Amino acid sequence: MRFDLPCVVFAGGKSSRMGSDKALLPFGGYETLAEYQYRRLLPLFSRLYISTKTDKFPFDAPLILDREAKDLHAPTAGLLAAFEAIGGDFFAISVDTPFVDEKVMERLVEVYTQKPADAVVARSPGGTHPMCGIYTMRLLPILREMVEEGMHRLNHLLRVSETRFVDFPDDAPFFNMNTPEEYAEGKERGS
Repeated sequence: MRFDLPCVVFAGGKSSRMGSDKALLPFGGYETLAEYQYRRLLPLFSRLYISTKTDKFPFDAPLILDREAKDLHAPTAGLLAAFEAIGGDFFAISVDTPFVDEKVMERLVEVYTQKPADAVVARSPGGTHPMCGIYTMRLLPILREMVEEGMHRLNHLLRVSETRFVDFPDDAPFFNMNTPEEYAEGKERGS
């Protein structure tokens, strides 16, 4: 299946809990987690980009450089840069969630095509997953205003807009590698 949407892999975070840039850690037989995500998602979407602050990757991929202050590591800045670069709706996924599978993506795209909303975001028993969902151009004015005001909470963006949450019964696909322990667990799961 190929989704008729561009996808943006968000890899510009601070990685403070990991202690090093998680996007650059080896994973799944690739030199970096970012390349693993890029290669596995490339066949699924019409276009694929990596959102980052700098070109730090040892492989070629279309990048969206977020122009906000270099010390600001906020997904809102990355979302704004993605909207400006793409000029349309897109599927957003975090670089550190390598187990979000095609079934999850398919369900989110299905809900997105059924009924208009500002955003369509995954939710599981463990909570909402703002970096696994579809963001539409209707969010752009709100997002610009938030960034101008220094408000960078994605949950705030979702609260003040028309967001459709899609419930999934299992937390496993949304496993997020933020710490060295989670990374070790993820590597074990991914092998």
